[in-house]
Amino acid sequence: MPGQTNEKVKSELLSTPLQNTGGIDFEIIELLFFAYRDFVSDPDAILATGGFGRAHHRVVHFVNREPGMTVADLLETLKITKQSLARVLKQLIDSGYIHQVAGPEDRRQRKLYPTQAGRDLALALAEPQSRRIEKAFEGNSTMARESVKSFLRGMQDRQRNETD
Repeated sequence: MPGQTNEKVKSELLSTPLQNTGGIDFEIIELLFFAYRDFVSDPDAILATGGFGRAHHRVVHFVNREPGMTVADLLETLKITKQSLARVLKQLIDSGYIHQVAGPEDRRQRKLYPTQAGRDLALALAEPQSRRIEKAFEGNSTMARESVKSFLRGMQDRQRNETD
């Protein structure tokens, strides 16, 4: 655990909640936890019917957003290893949601394209999320939307922001 030494951990019970102190904003942290939980709940339910999970959702999403992206591009976008992508990608290919094509110049390069079933799945997963977003923005200005986008970009690692 961070901050622990080899000394025995103090096991006294604490009954007071953590407060926003020392620059830690627990309210925002909790709002992000709950927003994420609810944001992914609808797609999770859809994915579960096909035996898929959130990793499948991310692959389907990004391949649909950038058809023809290479496996290397997808690995970079998702910041995952080849091994963790391999199983998920194989399932999506075998299920007919993604099609893999050898690169025209370099046959070792693998380009990924959604099939119509993959496009339909991506839309089915995005629709309830889009409804949540629109509901959250009801009555807000375009400036509010831009502020939220700026905030979310700011939450990303800087390296990712520089390429956006």
